[in-house]
Amino acid sequence: MSNNSFCDRPRKNEKADSIDYVKSLIENARVESRENDIPKLEKLIQLLNSKKYGLVWEEHAEKVEEEMKTKIPIFVEDKTKTINDNPNTEGYNFLLEGDNLHSLHLLEKTYLGKIDVIYIDPPYNTGKEFTYNDKVVDKSDGFSHSKWLSFMERRLTIAHQLLSDDGAIFISIDDNEEGNLRLLLDEIFGENNFISRFIIQSNPRGSNASKHIAQTHEYLFMYAKNISNLVVDGYQKSEKNILEYNQEDKDGKYRLLGLRARGGEWRREQRPKMYYPIYINPVDGSVSLERTDKYCVESLPKRPTGEESRWTWSKEKFIAESSLLIGRKVNRKGQDNFYDVFRKDYLKKNGKETLTKPRSIWDEKEMNYQNGKEALKELDLTDKFDFPKPVLLLKKVISMFQKKNSTILDFFAGSGTTGQAVTELNAEDGGNRKFILATNNENNIAEEVTYERMKRVSSGTEKYDAHPMNLKYFKTDFVVKENFPDVSLEYELLKYITPLVELEFSIDISNPKVQIVLNEEQLESLIDNKQLISNSTIFMHPDVFRDDKQNQVLQDLQIKVQEIPNYFFESELWAK
Repeated sequence: MSNNSFCDRPRKNEKADSIDYVKSLIENARVESRENDIPKLEKLIQLLNSKKYGLVWEEHAEKVEEEMKTKIPIFVEDKTKTINDNPNTEGYNFLLEGDNLHSLHLLEKTYLGKIDVIYIDPPYNTGKEFTYNDKVVDKSDGFSHSKWLSFMERRLTIAHQLLSDDGAIFISIDDNEEGNLRLLLDEIFGENNFISRFIIQSNPRGSNASKHIAQTHEYLFMYAKNISNLVVDGYQKSEKNILEYNQEDKDGKYRLLGLRARGGEWRREQRPKMYYPIYINPVDGSVSLERTDKYCVESLPKRPTGEESRWTWSKEKFIAESSLLIGRKVNRKGQDNFYDVFRKDYLKKNGKETLTKPRSIWDEKEMNYQNGKEALKELDLTDKFDFPKPVLLLKKVISMFQKKNSTILDFFAGSGTTGQAVTELNAEDGGNRKFILATNNENNIAEEVTYERMKRVSSGTEKYDAHPMNLKYFKTDFVVKENFPDVSLEYELLKYITPLVELEFSIDISNPKVQIVLNEEQLESLIDNKQLISNSTIFMHPDVFRDDKQNQVLQDLQIKVQEIPNYFFESELWAK
């Protein structure tokens, strides 16, 4: 058999024949007016065309998603839990209480493509903590992985939409679902947007959960929304790092980084575009790409076989970095005339201190989950969590990005570590980052832990200095569609526009310089009663008509009119 006749997809023709056959059935159904059969047959074609490679699981329905078919999620503010401790900013953080799928559904209306960083610590599906449709999923459940994947897929799909085009998501996980999560993230975010799987040493002493191995670590996945737009700035250098920059020239302090030699002549012959030798001048230690009488190859190290070593730099990189290269004579046993090549690494570039690239293993002692417990103790909070995340973990995640006005979302907020980390970072570097925390209120965690933590972080305790913040507390509720026939549903939903406006624009409607106008009567009343404030902002429903006289009043008072998005409840009204 010739190579030309070999097919590495032997089922290809069978699949094509099956699709052609189903298409013929569709044509027959049209001729015979069996319209009800056509969608079913088209579904068969769709299934035949679906790819086989990738993550496959038995999809499960979820009650909280099903109820959205008859009930429209809304936010209702609990004004008794508002925190107004930071007078230096008018912006607000948000704590959303309720099932996070409902909160995410509403965030789609207000933060689509606007979230810079998402961090989540979802259920690890250990058989003890993951609840699906009001029942704990234990290891005896034959669909435990399928239920977890169905649960995560719905939420991560929305998370992908919420991320900005230069944003990133971070997800903590352990060995129970690590492999499945990687494949699921590849499907939703694209495997080309995978950035790293960090190893976190969360339990240095080792867990007793495993019979054979004392597990000391867990994982943190990082994916970009669009890897071509992602910028990871890195971390400020530590005092210890700075001490390494012990040399100085006209361009500032620098340290020397050694370059390693690899291979022999065959590397250049077989890969001419990648490997080039670097030659050294034995007099002044300068370097060159070309060998001459001045630049001696003999000063490069020899391999045991006597072959010349070559430096593993491309020609392009050498040319770009040549001004930073320096050759130095070094003392090595048995090599009297040996030169090594170093690269100057400056502490500052373009007037700014260079940053340290994040590494894939995080083993600082502060990563121990016990530090998460200690953080709660410092705030005099009852610990309802077995493994609360340490504040340093979230600080490291957020500090990868030097943008100081970012928005961070955690929709498995639990103990509220993310909120504390964001607030502390703002206090440390003068940032104006905002956080959105979403959590359910199982065992009263939203009220007694997450909210209380934010309250005590803001006001401080005997053991913890205050880091003032502003925060609004929203609870998810529902408008039942069948209770509001016809146009009354639209009127009812208008009552719940305010929380969405506050959420999207990070404002407080109780501020007299911010007002919401939903109809002409409201606007007329504000003008007639002289209740408008100069240099304020009005969020106005797009259907409100303004005449020339009203527009002039608004202009004279220099009032900014911000149109309320008409998409807040558009899909629910359209589907009615």
